[in-house]
Amino acid sequence: MTDFGITAIEAYFPHRYVEQTELEAHDGVSAGKYTAGLGLRRMAFASDREDVNSIALTAVHSLLEKAGVSYEQVGRLEVGTETLVDKSKAVKTTLMSLFAAHGNSDVEGVDTSNACYGGTSALFNSLAWLESSQWDGRYAVVVAADVAVYAPGPARCTGGCGAVAMLLGPDAPLVMETGTRASHMADTYDFWKPDLASEYPEVDGKLSITTYYDALDRCYAGVQRKRVLRQQPPLTLDAVDHILMHCPFCKLVQKATGRLAYNDLLNGVEGAQERYAALEPFRAMPREESLSSKELEKASVGASRELFEAKVSPGLHCARNVGNTYTASLYACLASLLSAGSPEELLGQRVLLFSYGSGVASSMFVMHVKRPVDALARLLDLFGRLERRAKATPAEFSATLADRELSYGKVGVALRGSIADDWILPGTFYLESIDEVGRRAYARKPVL
Repeated sequence: MTDFGITAIEAYFPHRYVEQTELEAHDGVSAGKYTAGLGLRRMAFASDREDVNSIALTAVHSLLEKAGVSYEQVGRLEVGTETLVDKSKAVKTTLMSLFAAHGNSDVEGVDTSNACYGGTSALFNSLAWLESSQWDGRYAVVVAADVAVYAPGPARCTGGCGAVAMLLGPDAPLVMETGTRASHMADTYDFWKPDLASEYPEVDGKLSITTYYDALDRCYAGVQRKRVLRQQPPLTLDAVDHILMHCPFCKLVQKATGRLAYNDLLNGVEGAQERYAALEPFRAMPREESLSSKELEKASVGASRELFEAKVSPGLHCARNVGNTYTASLYACLASLLSAGSPEELLGQRVLLFSYGSGVASSMFVMHVKRPVDALARLLDLFGRLERRAKATPAEFSATLADRELSYGKVGVALRGSIADDWILPGTFYLESIDEVGRRAYARKPVL
């Protein structure tokens, strides 16, 4: 068997969202700061009734149900997350409760963590298992899931919550291109979570942006080096049909698109000098200076606007309407691309993906759409599900996050979140209780 890759995909996000325009007014910031300034529209958020375990349970259950795959047919399950609720017990072990009723305990894989990169590591590991001599003929499932919340202040609007579950197997519609993959790893404190008693991270905003650009540059250059070694033509933005990137907020991805255009100019890609003429004055700028140059950033956004709208924007629908989902972010972009426009048009196309996790771990790779993806898009029903959510006020949003603070890291605590249908939809898993020694119990809302 060949063409191992993604055969089905499912996305989950909480039912409640807050409008970013209303959040701007509530927070007393200038109109457009979150929307025009960051490229955000709506943000999903979860009460204390949902955690990383519950959203992963919902995503995996829904994925296998929609794909018509039994639990006995899965031989590997790996979770990427940075949202820890236990320092020892993996999210994957909680997901095994789904498999227990079907008598399948022979499932490899555990959790992998590094900020927003864990899902990509889980994907690479699972594809390697499928392609190895240890593969036993069963499917692999990869889950990327996180709850992104910030303390009150300027970063709170960049939160979100979501999970993406992917079914991997042979003869897949979405297949990773051989040889077009490079990584950049480094030791950086741009985003970190040192306080295990708090859900909130520490963030060095300026360093986080420059580190993202630096990783993007290095991964793009690494891909070029590897393709030269394989005697393959260079990878350029003209050679791909779509570009997906890790998305903390949409404006960063738009700026990163300009950064890629700048790289094509520096690399002497045919046509880049004419297409990105506005970037010529920055050609001789030292690389370290270019990473933080606001003038270059502004010019690159303008020069790459057409590229962004054509090849990047279609993959940002989920990010605009759900917010930051950390390790699920890149794969929510993939789900958005599959749902945007006509799935038939994607057949035969080439998709460039850039995964980034602070700290730092990053990779760039390419996927081919080798088989029709209309079934994947139909089962996702992404756009329809996003529109059927329930709107909350900024005051409800703030109160809900305050309730999460009260229960986070606590044991034997009474949960405050509602499990009514306007908060927890039928078919959704939720946190039922946390006992006096920290054992978590989950239930699934009955489907009527």
